[in-house]
Parts: sequence; structure tokens; C-alpha cells
Amino acid sequence: MKHFFPVFFICVIFLAGLVACEGSIEKQDSSLDKWTVATDTTLIPMSFVNDNNEYAGFEIDLIRKIARLAGVKVEIVSVEWPGLFGGLLTGKFDMVISSVTVLEERKQKMAFSIPYLTSGLALVTRKERNDFKSMEDVKSKQLMVGAQTGTTAFFYLEKLEGVRKKAYQVYGHAITDLINGELDAVLGESSATLYMKNQQEDYFKKIKMVGEIMTEENYGIVLRKDDKARLDKVNQALLELLQDGTVSRLHEKWELGASSKVPSASGSHK
Repeated sequence: MKHFFPVFFICVIFLAGLVACEGSIEKQDSSLDKWTVATDTTLIPMSFVNDNNEYAGFEIDLIRKIARLAGVKVEIVSVEWPGLFGGLLTGKFDMVISSVTVLEERKQKMAFSIPYLTSGLALVTRKERNDFKSMEDVKSKQLMVGAQTGTTAFFYLEKLEGVRKKAYQVYGHAITDLINGELDAVLGESSATLYMKNQQEDYFKKIKMVGEIMTEENYGIVLRKDDKARLDKVNQALLELLQDGTVSRLHEKWELGASSKVPSASGSHK
């Protein structure tokens, strides 16, 4: 009997330790039970708020399908473009899906999924304008061009000499100024430009694309560099959706047309 209490006490401590360890494991795993995903909901048809006040768009559908395949819940939060990367890096949300181009300078600070879409930049102007046909014409005439700040469109403009530039927080605001005659042209992401022109006729019937799509860009989902476990889950699910044709069906559903294309699964897998 004299050995019972110490043995019993040691067992209790051991079992308690197991429970504590198990609890900490559950707590760690539970962080993957829900992904908080930020997106700029001003870019039709990629990510926007529809007439029912619900999040909708190609990227909204895609991230929900990725999360479902990965076995996690997803919470979508609307964040204006300038706050996306800062909020990600400070842990306000887990990832960003918002037509973010994979750039080497961005890869220095953040991690990217395999590409889910290839798109590019397009120049638009008012429908009655016929005095320029290309960016070279814009440069030679020193025209005023608007673009959304922090995007590849604005980065592109910054490198051009002879072009007067104006930065906007929201792409649609630049289009409004274009229609009102305050800008000569707007440079932006081609899928949004074509969708707005073709589907929102009541507002965008006054604009047209100038020339061809000017660049080729790969879009990826953005995560923190140290979030490898979550990145692996995203990539695994995204690769499966590319392989089974789901991403292509979403491309067709949202009528992205020639403004963008779905990368091959083999080309996306790195």
C-alpha cells in the first residue's frame, strides 16, 4: 500500500500531461479549421458585392472551392487594395486572393500559390476617342492616364516617361473620371475592363479598349512566407481544381473570355 499513492500520483500526472499535450495539438490544428481571406471587392467580375449584398465573382467561387476541398471553412473579408498586403503580414487575415500578380519583389516578402489565372493589362478610353491606338501614342501625346495605386498597372505607368499619371484607390473611380473627361485613358486589369465594358452597359457603354492586351501576368493566392502548412493545402486543392476542369468552368461561368486564360495544371505545378 505504501507504493500505491506515488504510483497513482505519477499516473495521474502522466495522463494529465497527455491531455494537456492533446489539447495543445487540437488548439494548433484548429487554426487551420477556418481561413480568413481578404479581397478587394471592387473588381468585377473577379471579386465584388452583388445586388443581394453578397460576395460574388470568379475569385470568390474559387477560394470557396479550394477551402471546401481542403476541408476548412472560409471567412471572406473585404479590404481595399492598399491594405491587403499590410494586413496579411500583420496577421489580420490568413491569405489574399485579389488578382495579385506574382512578382519577384513581392515574393521577397510573401509566399504565392501556384498560378490560377493568366491575364494582363488593358488600356481603355472614351468611345469617341480615336486619336491614339497604343501606349506609344499615349507617350508621344503626353496624355493623362489613370491607374489603381499599388497595382501592376500603376507600376507599369511609373516606368514610362512622357506619360502623365494619376493614382486612384479604386479602379472604378478612375473609370468615372475617364467618362467625365478628366482622364484620357485608364490602364487596368483586362478581365475587369472587358467584363465592365460588356456586362455593365448602362455605365460603361461610353468606354472601349485601345489595342491589344499589353502584358501577360500570373495571378496567385498570397500567404505569409512562414505559413507553409496552409500554403501546401492551398496548392494541393488548387492543383486538383485545375486538373479536373473546375477552374476552367469558373472561367466560363464568369465570362472572362479572351481577357484571361487558365494555366495548365502541369505548368502550374512547381
